[in-house]
Amino acid sequence: MLSLFRNFNRQTMVELLRLALPMVVSQGTFAVMIFTDRYFMSQIDPAHMAAALGGGVASFFSFCFFIGLFAYANALAAQYLGAGEPEKCPKVVTQGMIMTLMSAPFLTLITFLVAGIFEGMGHEPAQVELERTYYLILMSGVLVTLAKVCISSYFAGIGRTHVVMICDVFGLVINVPLCYVMVFGKLGFPALGIVGAGISTVVATVLAFLLFVAFYFRKEHRDTFGVQRSFSLDLKILRRFWRLGFPSGLELFLNVAAFNLFLLMFQSYGVAEGAAAAIVFNWDILSFVPMIGLNVGVISLIGRFVGARDMTRVNEVMTAAFAVAFAYSAVLAVVYITHRYPLVEVFAPPSGDFSAIRELSAFMMIGLSSYVMADAVILVSGGILRGAGDTRWLMVASVSLHWAMLVAQFFIIRVFELSPKVSWMAFVALVLAIALVYALRLRSGRWRDPEVLETVMAE
Repeated sequence: MLSLFRNFNRQTMVELLRLALPMVVSQGTFAVMIFTDRYFMSQIDPAHMAAALGGGVASFFSFCFFIGLFAYANALAAQYLGAGEPEKCPKVVTQGMIMTLMSAPFLTLITFLVAGIFEGMGHEPAQVELERTYYLILMSGVLVTLAKVCISSYFAGIGRTHVVMICDVFGLVINVPLCYVMVFGKLGFPALGIVGAGISTVVATVLAFLLFVAFYFRKEHRDTFGVQRSFSLDLKILRRFWRLGFPSGLELFLNVAAFNLFLLMFQSYGVAEGAAAAIVFNWDILSFVPMIGLNVGVISLIGRFVGARDMTRVNEVMTAAFAVAFAYSAVLAVVYITHRYPLVEVFAPPSGDFSAIRELSAFMMIGLSSYVMADAVILVSGGILRGAGDTRWLMVASVSLHWAMLVAQFFIIRVFELSPKVSWMAFVALVLAIALVYALRLRSGRWRDPEVLETVMAE
């Protein structure tokens, strides 16, 4: 790693930050929306907070394959831009929208199947009903969510991350106050609880997508990229989109499935343990999700320079990305370990005994502080490899480790009935293992072989 920093270039660092910082803000809005929903639920009771976590994770699991697939529009658009073929960039969006419509029957079936999973995980009946309700509301807006992922990834790929930031901040500004008034019954709204949280999220997503569409059809953008000539089926681009995006989608789906099953098993310890997990993952989201903004910026720049076959600039992007990620995650690690009790207390309900949740959450915050640096390695390394088209290796390595963790968790929780602390330590070990494996792949350099890159760029 030390040799990596010999490639530091100030101009590349500035370019990366110019792309990544708006995406950090954009991803931060997503984190704040989730954080706010769960915080509002915590002010009702622990069962509502646990249900918001379970239902939210289940909904993401249901369409995460398609998110992983359509998010690859970032790398594709960046690669075409770097190769000097900007007219192909909006064609990526058209193929993505075609695939979004084609996914509707599959998503309907998935929704029907997943809606019944909560009862089989040993949750209390009241929590099961809340989880199912929240899940079904979120899934009602799934096609718009996926279309938004595709078009926002496109704007990131062509380097217009400020558009993504503007649209996502707009969605946040709509979501938070609307969620508040619908959850607690303000300004003439009835108190809808978790139903209000779900509806406000769907409404904000629809409005944010419409703003993306407005930017997409602006005259300057239409003229620069020839948008008016992009509205047709292009089988070459569609096949390339599917070939490179499918491993990313399958990886995300299988990893989220493993995480979701782990989380549901962990919640079977009881309401207190489920609430503790919700608290810790809320803080994890506020640290991890903004780092995804850096990951998106890395994918965009790496894709552009791979398309231009400029490996010197690729090395410079790697150096800049690791420098930013390590600095950010080190600060978070210190904050999480030194302020774990005050951070947990944020989610204390107005009444009731919070002591068991407080102590378990504080212990889990120690684990969180220990793996934030590993998250930095995972997101930067993954962004580099994904931008270079090394998606199949990422899928195999990541999925294998996640499912090995799930098997271990099954024995820890269900077979040997060990404590929640043991289960949590096993989860932390998984994150550290993924970081090590990704770093070794990055160091091997096989992903940058010229013949490999030619295969990536082939249509």
